Amino acid sequence: MWLTNSSIGRKVVMSISGLFLVLFLTFHMCMNIALVFSEDAYNAVCKFLGANWYALVGTLVLAAGFLVHIIYAFWLTLQNLKARGSDRYAVNVRPDTVEWSSQNMLVLGIIVILFLVLHMAQFWFKMQLNEIAGVAPGINPHDGATLVIEVFSCPWMVLLYLVWFFALWFHLTHGFWSAMQTIGINNKIWFNRWKTIGNVFVTIICLGFAFVAIAIYIKYGLMGAGGVC
Repeated sequence: MWLTNSSIGRKVVMSISGLFLVLFLTFHMCMNIALVFSEDAYNAVCKFLGANWYALVGTLVLAAGFLVHIIYAFWLTLQNLKARGSDRYAVNVRPDTVEWSSQNMLVLGIIVILFLVLHMAQFWFKMQLNEIAGVAPGINPHDGATLVIEVFSCPWMVLLYLVWFFALWFHLTHGFWSAMQTIGINNKIWFNRWKTIGNVFVTIICLGFAFVAIAIYIKYGLMGAGGVC
């Protein structure tokens, strides 16, 4: 099959799955911003996206998208290393025309995955999975606001998440315009435009996540009785 047997096909699959995940992050960022202004509004969304059938289907689709993206990323990286052979050791200076993020997409991706595991343990495990299987007795799976406030009342957690958002920004800014190029936007004018649009869009997403973490810490950790990790 073309999507799996050719290098271009694999890049198309990774690009489309990556753009799909960007859309999810956009929704997730908007949902989190609601918490800064209203705990009740955030918990209402958490309850709506609990263990309902449409939420479970969405979770499975999202998980499949992540798995496809991760598998194809490692697949393409190994393919590129194999194709370059010993030549990859010949040059250790990055050309001026090559972005740092372009040469470190796999490393950035691994950082994102590691923090994703932490993020799921702190929230998804205690919310949706808890509602389904009761894995966290005593924790209300619909009270996501309390969980978020507890995590971001700790300054070290805020710092770790800010590092995550920074790595995510590098990963997404390169991935966005690279995906546009892969799916056929090769015109120089529109390529530069999509690169600018991607940089702005991804910056808004990451700043939105950072805003939530910092705002929660200031409101509940720094100014409140929290702040203890």
